[in-house]
Amino acid sequence: MRLSDVRKLIRLRRFELDQTRRLLARCYDLDDLRRAAQRRLPAPVFGYVDGGSDEEITLAANHAALRRWTFQPRVLHDVTETDLQVRVLDRVLPAPLGLAPTGFTRLVHQAGEGAAARAAASRGLPYSLSTVGTTSIEEVARNGHHDPWFQLYVMRDRNITRALIGRAAAAGLAVLEITVDTTAAGRRLRDLRTGVTMPPTLSPRSILGIAVRPGYWISMLRGPALEFASLTPYTTQELATVANIAEKFDPAITWADIDTIRALWPGKLLLKGPLGPSDAVHAVAAGVDGIHLSNHGGRQLDRCIPAIDLVRPVREAVGEHCAIIVDSGIRHGADIAVALARGADMCMIGRAYLYGLAAAGQPGVEHVIDLLLAQLRRTMQLLGVTSVTELRQHGDDLVIDPER
Repeated sequence: MRLSDVRKLIRLRRFELDQTRRLLARCYDLDDLRRAAQRRLPAPVFGYVDGGSDEEITLAANHAALRRWTFQPRVLHDVTETDLQVRVLDRVLPAPLGLAPTGFTRLVHQAGEGAAARAAASRGLPYSLSTVGTTSIEEVARNGHHDPWFQLYVMRDRNITRALIGRAAAAGLAVLEITVDTTAAGRRLRDLRTGVTMPPTLSPRSILGIAVRPGYWISMLRGPALEFASLTPYTTQELATVANIAEKFDPAITWADIDTIRALWPGKLLLKGPLGPSDAVHAVAAGVDGIHLSNHGGRQLDRCIPAIDLVRPVREAVGEHCAIIVDSGIRHGADIAVALARGADMCMIGRAYLYGLAAAGQPGVEHVIDLLLAQLRRTMQLLGVTSVTELRQHGDDLVIDPER
C-alpha cells in the first residue's frame, strides 16, 4: 500500500464545539448514558435514581425477565419500510413508547419535568406527570406538553385527591392513571443510608459532594426552590424523605375509590401497578380504559413478579379492547419488541430517561427516545416484520421463551 492510499484511509472527525452534543455523540446505548449520569450526579442522588427496594431482587429480575426471551426471525421479507405507529387510548402515536411518571425529577436536573415533557412532545409521545413531581400540573400543561397524562396517588385526605383530579381536568389533561401499589412505602435502603431528602439538605456527606460535583450544585442554586409543586397548595412544604412522603398516600384505598374516581374523571382512566389477570378484569368492569403494568421499577414490593411476565396473562384476561402499557426494566428497543410481541400496546420508561435527563437535560431525554426507537426499528427489521401489528400477529413465532 502506498502512502497516498494510507492518506485516503485517514479521516479526521470534525471537532464538536458544543459540549452536550459531544457528550451525546459518545453515548451509544443506555449504559453509556447511565455512566454519564453517574459522573454528573452526587452519589446519593444517583442512588435514588438507580436503586430499588430492600435487596433489589425485583430490580434485577425485571432486566432478567425481559432478556430471557430469544428471537426466531423470519427471513426474506422486504423490511425496507418499517412503521412504528400504534393506536393507544384513541390516540395515534408515532411509536409505542412514552415517558412514565417519576417523582423528584428536578432533583435529577434543574429543568426537571418540563424538559422531559418537552422531549416527549418533540417526538409526539406521551408524558405522564407524577403527583410528587416538582413541576405543577398547570405548568406542564402550559409549557411542557400539549397532551400530558397525570399519575395520581390517592391521598389520605380525599379533598386533596378530588382537588388534584379537578385541576388535571381543568388543565385539559385527558388521561389519568391511578397508582395502586403504594399502600405502604417500599423500603429503599440506598436512600435511607444516604439520607436522600426533598429538598436536598447539607450534611457533611453532601458538603463533600459539592466539591466532587460542583456543576450539579451550582445548577440547583441557580434554579427555583424544589418543592412538590402540585401538592403545595394543600400542605406545608416540610422536609420529606423519600420514605415519609409516601405516608401521605392512603393505605385504605379500595375498589370503591376506583368507582368514585371513575365517576369524577371525564377522560381515559388507567390503573397502574402489578395487576394480575383477575384484578385486571375487575378494573375493566369498573370502567378502566387501560392497565399500566408496572412494579414501580423494583422500587416498591421486592420479589414482585416482573411486569413483562404479566402481559400475556392480562391480555388473555381482558381481551383486545383494553389498552395494556408496560414499564419496569425497559432498557433497549429489543425489550419493547418483546413486550409488544407478548401483547402490550406500548411501553413506558422512567429510570432510563432520567439517565438522559441527568446527563444532558432535554437533549439527553430526546437522545434516549431516539436510541430506543432506532433499536426497536432495527430489531423489527431483523425479525422480518414491518409494523407493530405484524409483530404482535406473529409474536409467538418470533419471540421464544427458551424454557418453554
